[in-house]
Amino acid sequence: MIVGLMADTHDRLPMVETAVKRLNEEKVEMVLHAGDFIAPFVVSKLKGLDAKLIGVFGNNDGDKELLKKKFAEKGFEIYGNFAEVQLGNLTVALLHGHETEILNALIRAEAYNIIVRGHTHVAETRREGKTLIINPGETCGYLTGKSTIALLDTRALEVEIIEL
Repeated sequence: MIVGLMADTHDRLPMVETAVKRLNEEKVEMVLHAGDFIAPFVVSKLKGLDAKLIGVFGNNDGDKELLKKKFAEKGFEIYGNFAEVQLGNLTVALLHGHETEILNALIRAEAYNIIVRGHTHVAETRREGKTLIINPGETCGYLTGKSTIALLDTRALEVEIIEL
């Protein structure tokens, strides 16, 4: 299965549209978003996804109740600050990553095959023990000047960072 990974869209709507187009071109079956959507109107730009979307909140997300409502209207799922996602035989922890104590505890516990996080705006893939940790970077491109998403191949356990 190919899974699209996003984080830190920060209301940059043209880049959200570009990301959706690329994810559809890659024929992803699911998209995991690690938070910082910011405002509910970003959901209208995600609605073109041809895949299921699961997201969590980040530290900058605004009206969380309205975000939940808009996500539900589109058939997407948004959790609180954490989601456990099953991808075949792989268990994924999805969180924004701004609470470093929780993030580090999850990494140390090695209870998840994969941890998808955001917050730093820096694209990164690394392995610690049995856990693959992925930060798809920032879709918005505001801090690094690079708008990125990632593709996760769950069969090969390989990650490709894509600059938009």
